Amino acid sequence: MSQQNQFLTSARRTIELERDAVNDLLSHLNGDFTRACELMLACKGRIIITGMGKSGHIGKKIAATLASTGTPAFFVHPGEASHGDMGMITTDDVVIALSNSGETAEVVTIIPLIKRISAPLISITANTKSTLSQAADADLHIGVEKEACPLNLAPTSSTTTQLVLGDALAIALLEARGFSAEDFAFSHPGGSLGRRLLLKVKNIMHDGAAIPLVNTDTSVNAALMEITQKRLGMTAVVDPNGRLEGIFTDGDLRRTLDQDIDLKATPIAEVMTRGATTVHSEMLAAEAVQIMQDRKITALLVVDGDQIVGALNMHDMLQAGVI
Repeated sequence: MSQQNQFLTSARRTIELERDAVNDLLSHLNGDFTRACELMLACKGRIIITGMGKSGHIGKKIAATLASTGTPAFFVHPGEASHGDMGMITTDDVVIALSNSGETAEVVTIIPLIKRISAPLISITANTKSTLSQAADADLHIGVEKEACPLNLAPTSSTTTQLVLGDALAIALLEARGFSAEDFAFSHPGGSLGRRLLLKVKNIMHDGAAIPLVNTDTSVNAALMEITQKRLGMTAVVDPNGRLEGIFTDGDLRRTLDQDIDLKATPIAEVMTRGATTVHSEMLAAEAVQIMQDRKITALLVVDGDQIVGALNMHDMLQAGVI
């Protein structure tokens, strides 16, 4: 067998073993999982995750997932907990301890301290007879008897199942809390998701003198000058009271040129598109993008009440990171 084939064979074996370990988790879900969710949902403090080595790395990810989905959480290293960091854990917190064997010395050492402050303890372990499992208020069993590692030494299947179980807890709590996409965005304001879900039309639109605007009696030629200066590919057309009558776009211009009319003498009202697709300033920018896509247009006017307060186009959405 070539080395290349050996690599692929090894990869397939590893993935299959870890897939089977994850599938086996379904048979281990029971009342303890429900109890764990109830304890976490009722928690008045924070969810504290602890674990050593590879389990610790998984614990950090679980803590991050919980925190970003509406369940305040952070990781405490069990070794450091024995040297002062136990002060981070209070009676109002819930502790989740990860240990495949359930006998990790650093974790076992702090169990009496967790019990002393009466903080509920949830275990994630493969050994239901272990010290950690027996001490837990809710024991989540991962049931991994064989690692994907051919030596059965390197944490592989066990850490994968720990991670999946942590995700299951986070999503169960997310759904129980009614956590929304907007809530998620507040936890991720710097990312594209935050921009897409939190930005409103008013945060992006051109307003004041930057709005392309002409009166109904303005000539087509003058309207073209307004479009060129404001660079949004269109102009709003308003009556003497400032109320929207229509819109004139690049597409309207092409149709107008086909009519062979006098651009300097023809008022814009004769060639504009009556009415216009509008949005309001408090609308989410993502909703405005959807309107543009559904109607196959590239620009929108922003109207609050009966007054035009802004304008924006697809390029503005791109610059803002909404799309």
